[in-house]
Amino acid sequence: MLRTFNMFLRAVSIHVIGRLGVALVTGSFLTFVLFQIASLAGLIRNAYFGLILYLALPTLFVIGLVLIPVAFWRVRGSSGHSVREILEDRFGPEQLEGGALGAPVVRTVSILTLANVIFLAVAGMQGLHHMESPEFCGTACHVMGPEWATYQASSHARVDCVECHVGEGVDALFESKVQGAWQMISLAFGLYERPIPTPVHTLRPARETCERCHWPEKHYGNKLETIVRYQSDEASTPVYSTLSIKIDARGRGDGGVHWHVGENNRVRYASVDDERESMIWVDVLEEDGNWKRFQNTKLVDREVHAGDVREFDCVDCHNRATHVFEAPDTAVDERIRLGRIDRDLPFVKREALAALTSDYASVDAALSGIASRIRGYYRRHHPDVSSSRTNEIDATIVALQEAYRRNVHPEMNVTWGVHPSHLGHRESQGCFRCHDASLRAEDGSTISAECTLCHSMLANEEPDPFLYVRESVKGQRSKAMHDYLKQEFLDSFFDE
Repeated sequence: MLRTFNMFLRAVSIHVIGRLGVALVTGSFLTFVLFQIASLAGLIRNAYFGLILYLALPTLFVIGLVLIPVAFWRVRGSSGHSVREILEDRFGPEQLEGGALGAPVVRTVSILTLANVIFLAVAGMQGLHHMESPEFCGTACHVMGPEWATYQASSHARVDCVECHVGEGVDALFESKVQGAWQMISLAFGLYERPIPTPVHTLRPARETCERCHWPEKHYGNKLETIVRYQSDEASTPVYSTLSIKIDARGRGDGGVHWHVGENNRVRYASVDDERESMIWVDVLEEDGNWKRFQNTKLVDREVHAGDVREFDCVDCHNRATHVFEAPDTAVDERIRLGRIDRDLPFVKREALAALTSDYASVDAALSGIASRIRGYYRRHHPDVSSSRTNEIDATIVALQEAYRRNVHPEMNVTWGVHPSHLGHRESQGCFRCHDASLRAEDGSTISAECTLCHSMLANEEPDPFLYVRESVKGQRSKAMHDYLKQEFLDSFFDE
């Protein structure tokens, strides 16, 4: 068998082009097998290696296959011989004589063709599987560095990128590959934008992605959330904001943060440059089936194209559901809360925030600068702390360096505040993009901006996380407001 195969290779190695084709086919196939064994054995783990294994080698294999018949065509043209005459010269007449199972050459070509098809199918499937892995998405394409850093720290870190960015179905797969081809071209020629622009207008609808796990029918009840912030005083004193968030996707006319995706509720809008930030108008579907429009009185003459009208879904609020970039004060507060930064260090919140937000020429300069600033401050102003609490200071430096690497990527022009979250209204206008008095209907009504529409307030940056539901409150004016908020919180658990 091996001798027959060797004779076949010699026979098809006609002309220099044919010899090159045979070399490419044989070499790429053997290299693929060896690399595949190494990959399965865990000897090589690299996204770029996957590009070579599943893209470059099969491509060379196909090029080699194409070159072999091209060589026969070139020889036929230069010699004036027919294809059969050339085949008889290369293989001998007896190899072209038909038998019970056909001519030996035909059988050999058929077997090799089947092997080629199987090889390309296996390589293609393996390549598709590899290119759908989060590691490939995040590490093979260096422009995805910021997204990869935040993905690994997100609540969706165990969800593959393709689950949200591709969706299900052949159409979605085909569309993603077309987009991927352009992305490879833009990467090769440096045509991509820095930072990667958001929002991503090519995302699949949320009903095909988010709602596969997060069912609107299951958005019920209230969620109690306490947010702790730390002040810039010597003790980095904590203050608390406690919210009872109304999760329900309730019926028409009721509140709740998921009202917008409730079964009976529909909202659509047009925004400036389709950036989903400055609303030109907002439409709400009423019970009679008509749309009620709230027009931005500051943008009355703004032109709206049909393709820029968007129906409200999950990512209009959860725009950073996975790739969450922290605000600098949030980054510091969270690491103090987790104990990675020791709050007992004097003025640690103030100094950590200053170190994190200083101007640095590069990431390396930032990592060095953060360490120098923190150590230098305690060495100059608190020498006793500097000498006795070295471990805590070092841990603070490590936590701040990690926060910087996660959120700041100079090579992609990603720095603090470039990708704000619309969830809530702390980092951006968030809810108030629509719940804005400038958006007014013909009857003069506006979209409510009442705080208690979406959450009850139990504390707002107070020393006590449940201050507003305590019995004793100092000051008559404060007491009246606190009594109102307490009663609203209690009433939110009962249907009218």
